[in-house]
Amino acid sequence: MFDGLTGRLGKIIDKLKGRGALNEADVRAALREIRIALLEADVALPIVKDFIADVQEKAIGQDVLQSISAGQLVVKIVHDALVELLGQEVVNVELKAAPPVVILMVGLQGSGKTSMTAKLGNYLTSKQKKKVLMASLDIYRPAAREQLEMLGQQCHIDTLSIMAEEKPLAITDRALEKARLEAYDVLILDTAGRLHIDQELMDEVVAVRNLAKPTEVILVADAMTGQDAVRIAKEFDDKVGVTAIALSRIDGDARGGAALSMRVVTGKPLKLLGTGEKPHELELFHPDRIATRILGMGDVVTLVEKAMESVDHEQAEKLALQMQKGVFDFNAMESQLLQMTKMGGFASLMGMIPGLNKFQGKMQEAGLNDHFIKRQIAIIRSMTKKERQDARLINGSRKRRIAFGSGTSIQDVNKLLKQHRDMSDMMKRMQKLGKKGFLRQGLQGLIPNR
Repeated sequence: MFDGLTGRLGKIIDKLKGRGALNEADVRAALREIRIALLEADVALPIVKDFIADVQEKAIGQDVLQSISAGQLVVKIVHDALVELLGQEVVNVELKAAPPVVILMVGLQGSGKTSMTAKLGNYLTSKQKKKVLMASLDIYRPAAREQLEMLGQQCHIDTLSIMAEEKPLAITDRALEKARLEAYDVLILDTAGRLHIDQELMDEVVAVRNLAKPTEVILVADAMTGQDAVRIAKEFDDKVGVTAIALSRIDGDARGGAALSMRVVTGKPLKLLGTGEKPHELELFHPDRIATRILGMGDVVTLVEKAMESVDHEQAEKLALQMQKGVFDFNAMESQLLQMTKMGGFASLMGMIPGLNKFQGKMQEAGLNDHFIKRQIAIIRSMTKKERQDARLINGSRKRRIAFGSGTSIQDVNKLLKQHRDMSDMMKRMQKLGKKGFLRQGLQGLIPNR
């Protein structure tokens, strides 16, 4: 999400940062480009107008234009305005109520409600240590209740048993009773969606809301919906009363402007981001971090958090010992590649490392993506135990066998061998430098003399 917007704004920001003093014409020209970038990213026109007017008022002040680092100051003003637009602070899911706290998930069909329900349940059990019950009220979509039941089993979260011919209000009543009697902390109700907003859907959701008295009514919206998402958000808020917004599929090819618009139009906070298909791929919405990502400044804090959550500490210690000895075999390389996939994949990580976003297009053109990582893992897994430990064993006939077994080409195998050789050489140089040498020479000490 935001890739197109990030690319456009990143170029504008780089121009501003590269300049010293700015005049009013420079600022206005930059703001015109920012306006076009926001509109192309599906941000609603009234919101773009207000945003540009706010930035312009602050950026054309004499203190900014007379500053020797005016470009840097304008970037800060744009960043701060984006944070304000996105909501300024992190707002967690509201759980301050007598248990069971009821959370009602609403949205259109296909918005990712059921998956988001499971992700939220997983987040509350693993991060908040809550006892969670999930119940599907979707009696219309084929196998909708079975889908939530299956997701619950995957996440080890209880789901309400399925009873044939039961209506949504009856399911809600039974879920509430079970949650009270069995001392659940949280009850999440996954309501039915429709292909479009209709009165029947709204009447049903309102009746469920009146019976369940939820603490949170979370609107799940697909990040790829575009401008239509704003209208959907407004109608759900007007008729049901939304308390928060969760965006699904932000890892898809989304322009992202809908996220900015929905928060402003409804006045309700964006709280959750579905970052992938797996149950653990859910993030709290951090306005400041998203703003830095949009401006192409990376997001080191989230990157570190992902690493802390997904790193296998035993494997990390083992790899550290190997590095100290200057040893780096294909088992260690596979471990690192798998770690990258656990942290959200290649594209996700590149977007969080400051400065790398501008090279993402070139990386994609060069084939450096998640498929590339999976292909490398497949090649390693087609090697024998001895080949994994000693790359020198891999001759021409072995390369052909490995390529055939992994569904790749000999050229792919050669590329992996070269990458492994380069990484292994770096490990040896680190071992030769030692800790003191590395601290003294830094990364320059790892670069071979040519």
